[in-house]
Amino acid sequence: MVELIIACISSYVIGSIPNGLILGKAIWGVDLRQHGSKNIGATNAWRTIGKPAGISIFVLDMLKGFLGAGLGVFYAGAPEYGVLCGILAVVGHSWSLFLRFKGGKSVSTGLGVLIMLMPVIAGLVFLVWLAIVYVTRYVSLGSIVGAALVPVLAYIFDMPPVYIGFGALAAVFIIYRHKTNIERLLNGTESKIKAAR
Repeated sequence: MVELIIACISSYVIGSIPNGLILGKAIWGVDLRQHGSKNIGATNAWRTIGKPAGISIFVLDMLKGFLGAGLGVFYAGAPEYGVLCGILAVVGHSWSLFLRFKGGKSVSTGLGVLIMLMPVIAGLVFLVWLAIVYVTRYVSLGSIVGAALVPVLAYIFDMPPVYIGFGALAAVFIIYRHKTNIERLLNGTESKIKAAR
């Protein structure tokens, strides 16, 4: 029980690390909260600073979810604890301890959790996301469709019920976090990602 509590707290704290804010200021001298969508995530970094920033922040945010779920699996010792700790990493990213409980939309962090728990499904979802973004240039559309696919693929691949439940919960959460993007997609005002600098 002590191990699980430590893993849960650690996962939330890891998820709370604001990589976009830290890297944006330290390396590029840009506070992402004051530019573009004012989100500290990879998409705003890509649009505002360029490709290296977007990719760096994407990878680091993804690692938060991967490490959080990993703590649950390896430290607490059971797959369901991996789900719990992965969720807490996502919660940390969305409601960061270091940003007065504000944060990002958790797509990158959620993908990291998925890579740890269901790597094949993570790969398929990433390919779908990549294809949608490449064709439409809408990162939000790729994220929404990718999130919706997770529980479907988890069911098709006969994953444990706890993983299917995680996929469904994560899909609802991520789609909800994109509600303003959905409104902009419907009225044609959503920003497209451009070729990076």
